[in-house]
Amino acid sequence: MRKALVVGIDFYENINQLKGCVNDAYAVKQVLDRHGDGTKNFDVDIEIATSSANAIRRKDLKNKIEELFKDQCDIALFYFSGHGYIENTGGYLITSDCKDGDDGFPMNELLHIVNNSQARNKVIILDCCHAGVMCKLSPQENISILTEGTTILTASSENQYAIEESGNGVFTNLFVDAMNGSVANLVGDITPGSIYAHIDQSLGAWEQRPIFKTNVRSFITLRKVQPPISLSDLKKLTELFPEKEQELKLDTSFEPTSDTPDKENTARFELLQKYNRINLVVPVGAEHMYYAAMENKSCKLTILGEHYWNLITKERI
Repeated sequence: MRKALVVGIDFYENINQLKGCVNDAYAVKQVLDRHGDGTKNFDVDIEIATSSANAIRRKDLKNKIEELFKDQCDIALFYFSGHGYIENTGGYLITSDCKDGDDGFPMNELLHIVNNSQARNKVIILDCCHAGVMCKLSPQENISILTEGTTILTASSENQYAIEESGNGVFTNLFVDAMNGSVANLVGDITPGSIYAHIDQSLGAWEQRPIFKTNVRSFITLRKVQPPISLSDLKKLTELFPEKEQELKLDTSFEPTSDTPDKENTARFELLQKYNRINLVVPVGAEHMYYAAMENKSCKLTILGEHYWNLITKERI
């Protein structure tokens, strides 16, 4: 069982209204709902505040968070987009009814609920200002406490603001882009680590800096998408390269447009070209695979190719 609570708050009774948080929440819900092939992924509860009619109050948020993390599910994921606040007592998620920052929902209380959850994996994603203080004992201490199975990804450090552009949070836009497949591995898995790497590389040193904290034995898969190559074709890598360091000798019989094509070799070459397009194989001594065949040269595994060769050999995929 995979559960997600997605919260977006644009409406505030006493402080500045926001414009992009509800948009962010809907975008995150959409990408969490289904895997790339349309099969069910997370059961998502979305809570949005756009006016006084659907305002989200501190008690409402606390109750929803407690409900999310109380079960023994495989993954419990919490996403929040709205105002954040920090002072010397810690960080706060600001709900619609807040007047002062410290009357929001304390991030330390959120951490307490998460650390005591029976869920196997807990994921917290915060797109709000000062979110990087999440899981620190206090803003003054550089010590974080996370129970095993917990991952936290925030839009900014504790002293930074989360930026919006064109009606959406910059962080959430990058998160959704990653979840749509831009960071998937060759079997279609998208993990928190790959998402963070994507966001981190997309933001410059002078921009908001995302924060990633985790205490896990292995990364979970948050979503699966269509891989760039079928698993059956990927596993043939070890058939073509029985030893990962060896080079595969090519000749004109591999190229179907040559004068001497061989049916079995051209089928192998078609697969080798697929590997080349996804950076598993490169030609040796030639610019393209075509010339490697026509000039009787060879090809070899890249470092990435050797990595997948190891995974296949060890039956990890």
